[in-house]
Amino acid sequence: MNKESISGLILAGGRGTRMGHVDKGLQPFGGTTMAAHVLARLEPQVATVAINANRNLDTYAAYGVPVWPDDTPDYAGPLAGLQAGLRRCATTYLLTAPCDSPFLPADLAERLHEGLRAAGADLAVAVTEENGRRQVHPVFCLLKASLEPVLSAYLDGGGRRMDGWYPQIKVTEVLFDAADAFRNINTLDELHELDTTPSTPPRLADVVSCLSAYDPDALPVRDAQRIIREFVTPVRATEMVALRAALGRVLAADIVSPINVPAHDNSAMDGYALRGSDLPADAPARLRVIGTAYAGRAFDGSPQPGECVRIMTGGVMPAGCDSVVPQEFVSIEGDTMVIAPGTIRTGDNRRLAGEDLKAGSAALRAGKIVRPADLGLLASLGVAEVPVQRRLRVAFFSTGDELRSIGQPLDEGCVYDSNRYTIYGMLLRLGCDLIDMGVVRDDPQALEQALRDACENADAIITSGGVSVGAADYTKQIMARLGDVTFWKIGMRPGRPLAFGRIASNGRSAFLFGLPGNPVAVMVSFYFFAREALLRMMGAEAPLALVRARSAATIRKKPGRTEYQRGILARGADGQPTVTITGSQGSGILRSMSEANCMVVLHDEQGTVQAGDMVDVLLFEGLI
Repeated sequence: MNKESISGLILAGGRGTRMGHVDKGLQPFGGTTMAAHVLARLEPQVATVAINANRNLDTYAAYGVPVWPDDTPDYAGPLAGLQAGLRRCATTYLLTAPCDSPFLPADLAERLHEGLRAAGADLAVAVTEENGRRQVHPVFCLLKASLEPVLSAYLDGGGRRMDGWYPQIKVTEVLFDAADAFRNINTLDELHELDTTPSTPPRLADVVSCLSAYDPDALPVRDAQRIIREFVTPVRATEMVALRAALGRVLAADIVSPINVPAHDNSAMDGYALRGSDLPADAPARLRVIGTAYAGRAFDGSPQPGECVRIMTGGVMPAGCDSVVPQEFVSIEGDTMVIAPGTIRTGDNRRLAGEDLKAGSAALRAGKIVRPADLGLLASLGVAEVPVQRRLRVAFFSTGDELRSIGQPLDEGCVYDSNRYTIYGMLLRLGCDLIDMGVVRDDPQALEQALRDACENADAIITSGGVSVGAADYTKQIMARLGDVTFWKIGMRPGRPLAFGRIASNGRSAFLFGLPGNPVAVMVSFYFFAREALLRMMGAEAPLALVRARSAATIRKKPGRTEYQRGILARGADGQPTVTITGSQGSGILRSMSEANCMVVLHDEQGTVQAGDMVDVLLFEGLI
């Protein structure tokens, strides 16, 4: 299967009737949201993912994927979402999954594609069998993008059944064994029960078993990211903090607005509040000004037909008034305001009560990292305390006899430990509580004791050095002996070696990220593997946002591995974003990371980039 020929679509456009009309995809589940779980499982199987949603579009967009509302009006069901996806699909096939099925199979695309090709079909749909009963799951399907006209004709004719258009196309059913993988969550009680049921932590072997052709000595970047994403689990502990202390923290629950914002209908600008019915279509309107409404001081009265009120921006709309004419569009004759015909329409320049936020609706969602604008929003609601996830405790240390800490004499053959300071900065930016364990020498007993101490006091451990080919064998033996740890050679440059897993000591456990020793490789490995995992442990979903830029010169590369090259992003002569490589890309040249303002991401399947080609770029601003 060529995953580049398949786009994924998460169907989140329904009304959530059985769940009390909430947005099902955004309901908290497993430390994040149901939609985030579906996205994490679907993303590794396809070239791109989009979300079909008709509410909370900005919230869904925060996942870093396109959001497509229905084109067919009035909530026409899953088929309307499918239609929206087909109309925008840029690949040969479209794969769909609902937002309320966080357990979908890791091989859904592969199995459906195999079935579709074998049957020469237009659409492949998943089916399961339980107790001899065959169950079709039409929202789990793979279909040709070229079917859009057929589906649109069916919808235009009033059709709404998910399988109602099947007679017009060739459909094949693909049998899956794991019925629970297609389970959808329909009620809040069911969601709560599943979210609080204790579960056995997954084993790495179980997670990697979902990957076809898994090879720890030649692991693609996407597969390593997926394994880490599915293996780590969020920390459950929460706390209440004062509003100002919430900056940078992860919300542990939805913040529900206690009031309407704005609280009253009010004016969007300085002008005159009036009745739309007083505006004749073909003649000037002459209205008597009877008073003034200020922001914070409402007009005490009720204008009658033929009257208006001078009003300031934010002023409460006087009783009976439904429109505001800007002051620069009128003329004043004594106590009379004159407005030319056609200047405004009824309802113009009036902000409705609850227009920004209705009382009882979610102002901010669980899992959001609180930013300065969020502090202002919460303050505007009168919220003084905020429920947040406990800060993640991360222990970190460097390994190697050749390393010296700042202030120590630099003996021959030794170097100062720069990695620990880089890791410190990256973790501090994430808002972690830090345990700096210094430099651990190349000694089995010292390393084991350091890992045990870290494990007993932290949620996660970051090490640098000691996991590459040629590193002392006892490093890997100790890590593996203490828990469920695997060692990878990842198809990437820089940063090929990586250790990952979970270790335990005296009844405590922690996730372990063993990063390589080269300074640039440490940073690349942290940002593209450890960062997202640590945020997931915090209960947040904040995938790296890549932007597109034009390459200023040729970048030589062979397909088969992912390369990360340091670059400088600037505006070209035509004003378009253009990126230039910083020069030597050696993994030990930390100065080049300091000089760069971005990293060019050359994906596994890419070959040489020509000058003028578009490439993906990760901006350092906010990261480093």
